[in-house]
Amino acid sequence: MVTPVQSIDLAQYILPEEIFKYFVLYKVEETSNEFHFYLEEANILPDEYLCEAMESKGFHSEQVIKDFPLRDKSLYLHVRRRRWLNKRTGEVVSRDWHLVAKGTHYTKSFASFLKELVGYLPDSGPLA
Repeated sequence: MVTPVQSIDLAQYILPEEIFKYFVLYKVEETSNEFHFYLEEANILPDEYLCEAMESKGFHSEQVIKDFPLRDKSLYLHVRRRRWLNKRTGEVVSRDWHLVAKGTHYTKSFASFLKELVGYLPDSGPLA
């Protein structure tokens, strides 16, 4: 049986390398027909705020995104985006991520794959 730490190590070979630049994979769960990968944004300020006095203020609500199936099991990414408080202005800011294809619950790469393969996304019906 694979331990959670080994699962996380193996997941790094499955997910796109870019994810690990800004996100930490902290948990992997497997059921009989699904995988769940839990990611949270690392405490790395967006470039435009590097010169500001910023304080981490936790996370936005979790977003669940469906990705490419893995070994005939559905794969869900549970993503928590970080938010920061600009101490000078009082504004709460976040990095702008475009993780989900518009109008779906799929990652952009999976949505492109489905459109190419079958001509539509299950969430939206056939493309015109």
